[in-house]
Amino acid sequence: MFRHVKQLQYTVRVAEPNPGLANLLLEQFGGPQGELAAACRYFTQGLGDDDPGRKAMLMDIATEELSHLEIIGTLVGMLNKGAKGALAEGTESEAELYRSLSSNGNDSHITSLLYGGGPPLTNSGGVPWTAAYIDTIGEVTADLRSNIAAEARAKIIYERLINVTDDPGVKDALSFLMTREVAHQMSFEKALYSIRNNFPAGKLPPVEEYANTYYNMSQGDDIRGSWNSDEHFNYVADPQPAVDGGDGSASVGLSSEQMAMLKAMADRTKSDETIDPITGVDLGIGEPQEYKR
Repeated sequence: MFRHVKQLQYTVRVAEPNPGLANLLLEQFGGPQGELAAACRYFTQGLGDDDPGRKAMLMDIATEELSHLEIIGTLVGMLNKGAKGALAEGTESEAELYRSLSSNGNDSHITSLLYGGGPPLTNSGGVPWTAAYIDTIGEVTADLRSNIAAEARAKIIYERLINVTDDPGVKDALSFLMTREVAHQMSFEKALYSIRNNFPAGKLPPVEEYANTYYNMSQGDDIRGSWNSDEHFNYVADPQPAVDGGDGSASVGLSSEQMAMLKAMADRTKSDETIDPITGVDLGIGEPQEYKR
């Protein structure tokens, strides 16, 4: 059950309208790292989780992400207030109105024209929100790691947004939202490591002979570190096909009828290496012409 509380989770104060900044903030409204994507990601995980404590955590954070969506949407709406009124009432000249909307060098004029200054479910480039942003896979250890990465990405976007505004009220609200991403990341990490056997994801064990092997798949000097050290991995400096000891070929079991059909097709489509046919390319080239200055 959900009940909407009319007050925001955090007080929002905007110094003055700024449609260009409003457009940038849409990245956290309808973008892939935004609050709606996060809320839907954690809701889908929470609804399917059978662990009571983890389920409660996921539902709490998902609900808070909706509160953050409300804050971002409010910021977008307030930053667009001037443009919204000007567009609706036509109080400025056409040139002045267009200049005020497009002076920030982004697509804020498109946002204002199409959505009347309200917060659309798009990213800052106008790309519509999509459920494809939700990467829940239903395996808790994989989902929690994905959540940790998602919160880290969202924090970085908030940092970048903070760096492009000098509005103290907007900075304050964005700093709160950025900090909550850190808090959520900590909760997800605690939940992950409270699962004793959390790596690798899933139940099936990896094939032992390949699990701790590092293949150097590039030519040139290879920088060595803990990620490819002999202490942690069986380092293979020059892997050759096939690493399983076979000949690296591919095979499939076919019936005699299937083999006959495949042979007939191969014979019918076989290329003849002895001929040099004249093609459309040859005809199109024509006779070489001397270049004249």
